[in-house]
Amino acid sequence: MKIKICIPTERIHNPIISESIIETGISINIMVANIDSTYGELIADVKDSRFDKIKNALESRGAIVAILDRPIHRDEEECVECGACISVCPMNVYSFDENWSLCVDEKKCIQCGMCIKMCPHAALKLGE
Repeated sequence: MKIKICIPTERIHNPIISESIIETGISINIMVANIDSTYGELIADVKDSRFDKIKNALESRGAIVAILDRPIHRDEEECVECGACISVCPMNVYSFDENWSLCVDEKKCIQCGMCIKMCPHAALKLGE
């Protein structure tokens, strides 16, 4: 299961992730991380059966945890197949087929939102 872990400003200097992993013994696969001195946001993968335990450990330390279960949606009427999404997607969700038509592999999506920001026609959305 893909999850989003947000670490607020007042907690950014605490070892929230490592303490939670040590406490629970649960490994998480960090897929994307954006952390600086003011805020932290991670996209991670954790086994479904272990989610509640790691969520409780993270939240008890001040993190905000959400399940990422809304697939990416492409409005085919609005999409001009420019490929802007291909260039920014860290997970290679988008590609061109042999006819230069845009292909979307929703299963690879980690819902980071990079493609949504880049799309010049606002043809991409989460959870619709």
